[in-house]
Amino acid sequence: MTCEQAFENVYTKFKMHFYRGVFGEFSDRDSGLTTVETFCMEVIFAMDRPTINEFSNYIRISQPNAAYKVNNLVRKGYLRKVQSEKDKREYFLEVTRKYLDYQNISNAYMRLVEQRILERLSKEQLANLTETLQIISEELMPEVPDYRKKRTEED
Repeated sequence: MTCEQAFENVYTKFKMHFYRGVFGEFSDRDSGLTTVETFCMEVIFAMDRPTINEFSNYIRISQPNAAYKVNNLVRKGYLRKVQSEKDKREYFLEVTRKYLDYQNISNAYMRLVEQRILERLSKEQLANLTETLQIISEELMPEVPDYRKKRTEED
């Protein structure tokens, strides 16, 4: 198997598990989120407190469309808008405990795979994997900013 095939297999398996959860487990739990709303929440969570403008720009939709989606998610209790202390006209989007509980269902598989990695790989293999993943994230994926890094300015 080539590196490309191995990478694609891992990526595809994570996607397939996530999609099965979105279409299966989550609907059984009556999450109240549509598939599009689920993807919007995933983006907002990954962006770590974006503004509506940042969110709309990132997913390349109009601000009114983004505002409509955000307002629905606020109404359903998965998101809240927090007013900026510096600019009262600006609001940051924060996920709620309700969403975090929902999202933990999805992340459980990732945590299981991570645990299996820790059990299976030697310290040297783990260090190599960690270094490789950091290179991929920090150097080879410049099109996708790392929003999970803490904001430098407090609101």
